[in-house]
Amino acid sequence: MALLLNKYPNKLIDEQFNNVLVKFTINEPLTLINYNRSHQKIIDSPIKEKLLVNYKKTIFVHFTYCSSTKTLPIKFHILWQKYFDKFPINEVIPILGEVGEFSQEQLREFCKNNTYMT
Repeated sequence: MALLLNKYPNKLIDEQFNNVLVKFTINEPLTLINYNRSHQKIIDSPIKEKLLVNYKKTIFVHFTYCSSTKTLPIKFHILWQKYFDKFPINEVIPILGEVGEFSQEQLREFCKNNTYMT
């Protein structure tokens, strides 16, 4: 729903919807008859534990999605290694994500542990 409200392209919404179907191994087309079963399968799926993040060694890089930024994460990591490989900053782990992808809890914790950030 958030993708629709934020006017993301239909192609991206379709890709994300299909990713959910693949993630939960829903192989049959959704119909009025099997929708409730598939919905319940997603609800009943186990929740993966979140990985612990060392906020003193992690930098979050946020970007707003548009079609030209689809390859940004790959390009960013290539450039990061190319230019920072021999510097102490290379010990910092960059985590890229679209705006809204990081949880408020992650951002709050990051800001709390990095008082130099505003």
